[in-house]
Amino acid sequence: MKKEELVELILNDKETFKVQHAKNNDINLSESDLSHSNLENMDFTNIDFSETSFCETILSNIKFIDCDLTGADFSRAQLSECDFSGALLNSASFNYAIVNYCNFSDADMSGANFSEADLSNSDFSTSENLESSRFDEGTIWPETEKLPEDFDCSYNYDLSSLREDEDNNSEIY
Repeated sequence: MKKEELVELILNDKETFKVQHAKNNDINLSESDLSHSNLENMDFTNIDFSETSFCETILSNIKFIDCDLTGADFSRAQLSECDFSGALLNSASFNYAIVNYCNFSDADMSGANFSEADLSNSDFSTSENLESSRFDEGTIWPETEKLPEDFDCSYNYDLSSLREDEDNNSEIY
């Protein structure tokens, strides 16, 4: 099936999509547009959703287990009880998203952006590379026991925000 047909099934015929997914364990839906939709109770295990837009989507009880979500855009999405176990979330954007009771066990968070996101009830305790994610003072983190031991959520400046104060304040004599 073509990518566009599979996206149409996700949006309008979950049962037929479930049959197609069971037949083909190597589905590529990269660069798809699933924004502004409402998705619930779906199993997307092992699907390539790299560079896919989930902007302003409501996602409830979705299994993203072992998915490639590199560069996926979850900006302003509402996620609840989603499972991202083992997912690749490199450079994924969760800006302004509300992420409730989601599981990020063994998910690779390198470069993920959580600016202004509410993550207060989700579990990142066994996620990987969370220290390489981007966030700001508006990011709401879960309690300490739901974060990796070595993660410091009070440090919110990534390398791109470093200032060159010394260069700007020094005069050449």
